[in-house]
Amino acid sequence: MDKDEIHLRRLPAAAPWGPHTDSDFHGVDFLPDNLSEVPDESGMRVNKKYSCLPAEEKGIHIINIRAIEDIGYDQHESTLLNSLSKNPDADCKYGLYFRDGKRKVDYILVYHYKKSSAGRTLTRRSQHNDAGARSTKQDPLPGKSLQMEMGESEPHADCHEDDKRFRREEYEGNLVEAGLELEHDEDTKIHGVGFVKIHAPWNVLCREAEFLKLKMPTKKMYQINQTHGLLKKINSVIQKITEPIQPKVAEHKPQTVKRLSYPFSREKQHLFDLSDRDSFFDSKTRSTIVYEILKRTTCTKAKYSMGITSLLANGVYSAAYPLHDGDYEGENVEPNDRKLLCEEWASYGVFYKYQPIDLVRKYFGEKIGLYFAWLGVYTQMLIPASIVGIIVFLYGCATVDENIPSMEMCDERNNITMCPLCDRTCSYWKMSSACATARASHLFDNPATVFFSVFMALWAATFMEHWKRKQMRLNYRWDLTGFEEEEEAVKAHPRAEYEAKVLEKSLRKEHKHKETDKEKLTWKDRFPAYLTNFVGIIFMVGLTFAIVFGVIIYRISTAAALAISATPSGRSSVRVTVTATAVIINLVVIIFLDEVYGCIARWLTQIEVPKTDKNFEERLIFKAFLLKFVNAYTPIFYVAFFKGRFVGRPGDYVYIFHSFRMEECAPGGCLMELCIQLSIIMLGKQLIQNNLFEIGIPKMKKFIRYMKLKRRRSLDHEEHMKKKQRYEVDYNLEPFSGLTPEYMEMIIQFGFVTLFVASFPLAPLFALLNNIIEIRLDAKKFVTELRRPVAVRAKDIGIWYNILRGIGKLAVIINAFVISFTSDFIPRLVYLYMYSENGTMHGFVNHTLSSFNVSDFQAGTAPNDPMELGYEVQICRYKDYREPPWSENKYDISKDFWAVLAARLAFVIVFQNLVMFMSDFVDWIIPDIPKDISQQIHKEKVLMVEVFMREEQGKLQMLETWKDKDKKKGENCNNHSPRLSLSHSGSLSSCHSYPVDV
Repeated sequence: MDKDEIHLRRLPAAAPWGPHTDSDFHGVDFLPDNLSEVPDESGMRVNKKYSCLPAEEKGIHIINIRAIEDIGYDQHESTLLNSLSKNPDADCKYGLYFRDGKRKVDYILVYHYKKSSAGRTLTRRSQHNDAGARSTKQDPLPGKSLQMEMGESEPHADCHEDDKRFRREEYEGNLVEAGLELEHDEDTKIHGVGFVKIHAPWNVLCREAEFLKLKMPTKKMYQINQTHGLLKKINSVIQKITEPIQPKVAEHKPQTVKRLSYPFSREKQHLFDLSDRDSFFDSKTRSTIVYEILKRTTCTKAKYSMGITSLLANGVYSAAYPLHDGDYEGENVEPNDRKLLCEEWASYGVFYKYQPIDLVRKYFGEKIGLYFAWLGVYTQMLIPASIVGIIVFLYGCATVDENIPSMEMCDERNNITMCPLCDRTCSYWKMSSACATARASHLFDNPATVFFSVFMALWAATFMEHWKRKQMRLNYRWDLTGFEEEEEAVKAHPRAEYEAKVLEKSLRKEHKHKETDKEKLTWKDRFPAYLTNFVGIIFMVGLTFAIVFGVIIYRISTAAALAISATPSGRSSVRVTVTATAVIINLVVIIFLDEVYGCIARWLTQIEVPKTDKNFEERLIFKAFLLKFVNAYTPIFYVAFFKGRFVGRPGDYVYIFHSFRMEECAPGGCLMELCIQLSIIMLGKQLIQNNLFEIGIPKMKKFIRYMKLKRRRSLDHEEHMKKKQRYEVDYNLEPFSGLTPEYMEMIIQFGFVTLFVASFPLAPLFALLNNIIEIRLDAKKFVTELRRPVAVRAKDIGIWYNILRGIGKLAVIINAFVISFTSDFIPRLVYLYMYSENGTMHGFVNHTLSSFNVSDFQAGTAPNDPMELGYEVQICRYKDYREPPWSENKYDISKDFWAVLAARLAFVIVFQNLVMFMSDFVDWIIPDIPKDISQQIHKEKVLMVEVFMREEQGKLQMLETWKDKDKKKGENCNNHSPRLSLSHSGSLSSCHSYPVDV
């Protein structure tokens, strides 16, 4: 074919060659190189996928635009290509609408493509609608003459890229058949990236809303029951007081009138207020509907049927997301929900205000709205817990000078000589050297901590009940009552990976046995995955224990080394130094393993191939929580319940590897070390992992993307001058990775607040301060740093509620053991009521210490410098309940030990059952559903029944009216021609045919 030849088919009558208008080329299809083509009868190449109109209805199908210059149609003067770019960005609000400026972009698909070898800018803008399909291909840059023809083949692209392109073409064609409208854009500032804009027309929205059973507001409005009398006055006073801390958002104002909601139905459209169709389905609902279509639309050119999730996983598309409503900062930014959220929610300057939860739900959906509502309730409930914790801590500070046991330990006149802490290198030491540790232990080990443990157990139960009531209020406000059936129906849709595995199994069976029955994955198919999960989890838990054991070896060896090298004055701080450094090592390991365990949990869940998204999410949460719980709390459990329990005694110590002696607790007990361990891990984890990582990593990724973009801009100044479209800006944001990490960090924090609160009463205060920052940090991340997530309907927080309840029950048991076994609370009570001579705590320290004759040391374990204290030691003391060396059964466990142990076990049983009963009583006495909400839900049901009853009555009245008219018509026929009606039955029947027609 000659390069100047032009192939035409049926030109419009009013389109002679010469200067042309935009409308003359309205029916012109410029075929992109990467579309599949088939030759038609006249030798023209027509896109079989996107050509929606019959051939006879089009003017010009294909024009070889490479010959336009040769017929005197210069590209600088033409409007053929410039007509599409006549102020297009302003018309489409920079990507929020299609090029026509009317159809809103509901969803974006992103793909990567390879440019042609000529290096020219390839542009493809194709629109799919009920009128047809158009594609344009931009001419080369000015001054360049093209030497290639339409018939010439481009250099062969990679087969993998061709396969991806074919899949995209078929998938997008199926989307068009499903009723969606598409528009392509490859003329972007991001090189090699194309965008598919998706719009859902009204009929598709109605169809899918009915299929998903979306509850939409009807025309019927009703009055919400208001409080009366004293409650009304109290509520008005509270509203006036809290007015300064309320967000300035319309959705947050108290409502007195509510619209009745009903699942959308096309047959009952008259019930809904459709005066403004553009705003009837908001952007959140529109994107949800489009996403449901994307999930179930298949691509059969692949080896198995695929939805959007599989296409994303296989790299056919690189991203899929709904658009944000617009910019959130700038001078001339139009008002939108995103800007409002940024000002009234995602700003540190409004940390003291309530969250605009209804607006969050409107923009992000119910699932994210419930997360932030739960986080807000949790943070509010931390306020009374923090106040009580501060009071308990201040009580310990106020009574530290009145604490008799710590005063006895600090009194140098007692002259108590303690046995060495390690073999050979450690010498005897004075108990008074541990005075600071003993005084600090009293701040957290006092009678008030027992009360605080009971209080926190009841607090946890009250928090759970308060959240259930808040959740019911949100369900009523957000029209989620009676949502269980629809939720299960949506979530029961099989995942793409599950369908692929089932199809692979069926194809394998069909190949072997020629069976075509519908297959499903059984436990036999999943057995290798289950075995891998079991072995993997056991290995990870064992790895955590091994790391903790390694830290124990570090503590023991470092303590011995410091005891050798330190000066006598510095040996008193050896224990604190070793404890602090070991905790920092634990913190670093915990943060590192948290990230590793999160990835491993996701991989283990993926190889199981769960059937539904709900099953996948629940299994992932269970594995991630199990691994992270063990990782975070194993070092704390060791200090609380194992350290100092298996030490042995002087002359018969327990050794690790025949050389390292097990660690001992300080004379004041292990509670102070537990407090140090808990506080450093909790604060460090919150500061480093929850805040610095959440701020620093997104900022770093954003900076890397900015530098890459800056390098590309320097290569193309023309593209640099163009303003980015909305979908280009959103593509540079981080993808939304789910709420599991957000919930997980808060659940682990909830464990720190409740599980070991007896050892650290200030934990709720630090959690409160962290959460005040966390709410605004997460809000800023969702509004400014992340792509807009797909709105997901949810009625509750799911499996997280059961995990919270489990932690609350476990907290009662753990605090009971901490108080009875880790602290000295029970030994003090036993001494006070059984052994004290004057009813005071005088002599308690001496009572808890046993005696050892230094002549009974094993060979090679006695101190190298026995005269370090300046005198010869005959008897040294150690903390335990054992018989003295002058007894017949020397060094055996004494009866005092068994008395204290019995008291400890009795306390655990009484405390646990008492607190459990009180928690269950709180659970029982507080109703899950507020009374006013229950009444409103019942009122809605009654009103809905009334609406349908009136509708049915109207139909019956209309039918009766038609019957009366028909009866009168029949009587008229009989009165006017009775004989005719008798003799000519056809005439009579024709008179009675009217109601049948109606």
